[in-house]
Amino acid sequence: MRPAPSLLLFTTLSGAGYGLLAVWALLGLAAVLPAEPRAGLVGLGPALVAIAAGLFASRFHLARPERAWRAFTQWRTSWLSREAVAAVATFAPALALAAGWSLESRIPAAAALLAAAGAALTVLCTGQIYATLVPIPRWHQPLTTPVFLALALASGLVLAFALAAASGLDPGLPGLLALAVLPLVWGLKVLWWRLGDRAPPRVTAAAAIGVPDRGPARPIEPAHTAGSWLLDETGFRVARRHAAKLRRLALLFGGASPWSLVAVGLATGGGARIVCGLAAVLSLALGLAIERWLFFAEAKHTAAVWYGERAV
Repeated sequence: MRPAPSLLLFTTLSGAGYGLLAVWALLGLAAVLPAEPRAGLVGLGPALVAIAAGLFASRFHLARPERAWRAFTQWRTSWLSREAVAAVATFAPALALAAGWSLESRIPAAAALLAAAGAALTVLCTGQIYATLVPIPRWHQPLTTPVFLALALASGLVLAFALAAASGLDPGLPGLLALAVLPLVWGLKVLWWRLGDRAPPRVTAAAAIGVPDRGPARPIEPAHTAGSWLLDETGFRVARRHAAKLRRLALLFGGASPWSLVAVGLATGGGARIVCGLAAVLSLALGLAIERWLFFAEAKHTAAVWYGERAV
């Protein structure tokens, strides 16, 4: 499918923001971070800005942005609606946590737990939007939602390490957790890629026209003569060799490079640690951008069999 820039921004920014919110709230609750205003603002401020920026970016892939409020009305049946409700609801405990931490020098336990739970729930809903789309086989698999959650957690830990190092706080625990989590996260992503590559086709052109036992089939004429939104979205193709190269780049910039930089940052101190933290964040951001572009670019809708694909 065609990777829309707004979707790339939304899923990466909001995932990183919610990951940082959950990690920072739990670190504060566990007394790893001090209950002082500076510590609260250093982590919660960037987290809320990233979340808000991601939600704002999501408006640009809506055909009718003025009707965005309707997304909140179908929460009983729609994961997109549940995501919208969870995203807005999470702001209440997040702001309460930020107010208590930065204004009163205390960390409200209930607000911290609710903010972390709301962040995880929102990312889960985002993953479920794609995991439940049966017409897109690469997304419709059990690991899609866990990958979204894992990448958000990894993003939060690397951001927490960098922010703690830059502000003079102790980055030890988030750094160690990042070193433990990053290989597992990208290992899970590699498994997700392999499952998608090895899955047998669910729909063939022959089956689509009702003759699955008569051999391969192909359309003689296009389904229609004019362009359409469906054709624009399902007609996007990325060459296999390019996809393989981009996967390696995603693993390099999103996994190996941040891991090495965090490890060096933990082994050093002062300005070198700050530089390593910033470089780790930038490298991870590039890796996530490549991963998310591939997530959309490699996806094929079953409707593509009407536009030249032999099987999806």
